[in-house]
Amino acid sequence: MSRSLRRGVLAATVLSLSIATLSACAAGNDAQTLEVKPDNAATSVGDIKIQNANVITQPEVDAKGPAVVSATVFNSGDKDQKLTAISVDGSGQTAKLAPADHGSGPVTVPAGGSVVIGGEGNPSAVLASGREAVQDGNAQPLTFKFSSTGQVRINAYVVPAKNYFEGYGPSQVPSPSGSPSPSGSGKPSGKPSGSASPSGSGKPTAAADHAED
Repeated sequence: MSRSLRRGVLAATVLSLSIATLSACAAGNDAQTLEVKPDNAATSVGDIKIQNANVITQPEVDAKGPAVVSATVFNSGDKDQKLTAISVDGSGQTAKLAPADHGSGPVTVPAGGSVVIGGEGNPSAVLASGREAVQDGNAQPLTFKFSSTGQVRINAYVVPAKNYFEGYGPSQVPSPSGSPSPSGSGKPSGKPSGSASPSGSGKPTAAADHAED
């Protein structure tokens, strides 16, 4: 074999190996891309998978009030399961669960389906004292309890009800602490020292009207 022919064969071999390597890398990247987990709190145990788990607190850091848990729960099994509890590990607090259509109680996760917890028209999970249970910016361990699968633990992101999370936050947003709020009767909290004290209806008395005239 001549030298030029050997060089040609060698070049063709190198080119073939390069193409094969690039093809393998491309296939590997595609396979890895399919396996990339979303950048959110997610876990799965048995037939149950939980994604997008968050604890959403009051929008202002100094505001006291409830917080809510939001998540999407999938059930790949052939039987419905009930979500019976969500607890905040280490705090002793358990969320009050309420289905989308009535009162309070377990939330059904349909067989082969999913349920979104949090947001308007969806089942809810409310923590009565949000600031006492969690802190913004933390990854808070939660335990979801299901009727068949049992306990599923996940670290949920703690975020305030702002921007994207505004529509999923607590429905009860308290007034800033220290701000006055009118009572239902319209009566002042204390009586003035003068004789012209306001009546129960909140209107000036007749004597006070004459005095103004």
